[in-house]
Amino acid sequence: MSPFDAAHRRQTSFASVDVSPELEEGEITIDTNDIRVDTFRAGGAGGQHVNKTESAIRITHIPTGIVVQCQNERSQHKNKRAAMGMLEAKLYQLRETEKDKELKKAYGEKAEIDFGYQIRSYVMAPYQQVKDLRTAFVTSDVAGVLDGDIQALIDAHIRKRRDDVGLGA
Repeated sequence: MSPFDAAHRRQTSFASVDVSPELEEGEITIDTNDIRVDTFRAGGAGGQHVNKTESAIRITHIPTGIVVQCQNERSQHKNKRAAMGMLEAKLYQLRETEKDKELKKAYGEKAEIDFGYQIRSYVMAPYQQVKDLRTAFVTSDVAGVLDGDIQALIDAHIRKRRDDVGLGA
């Protein structure tokens, strides 16, 4: 029953839950053998200094082909640090994209969040019931399920998958 409705009517809502393992994020480490560092003269405005020193940096990450360059600073060392930071960010982004591809491959497509696509119904009033629509498992312990006691739901799902494959109990 909705506490926000003066008539206390029963409300319907949908939620999509995605469960994935929590991973430790480490720093991106770049092997110096995997990069090629080129220096060159920075062009453009900046006076005579830019035309005399090779302060600009281009870093190529050989395994991925990612190229970054920096010529913002007058110091080659500062440009190299900035370029390495850009390369680390690009490698991190590439790694995350690859992870997303793997998760999508393992997880499959998400269903719509709408009527007819739900896998489980939670009824809290006027009676108490949780019904898994994939397995037809029903329990009246709504509070227990919401508190995390889902072993019976997991067992029902495993039994259903075994029956679908034809393995039996």
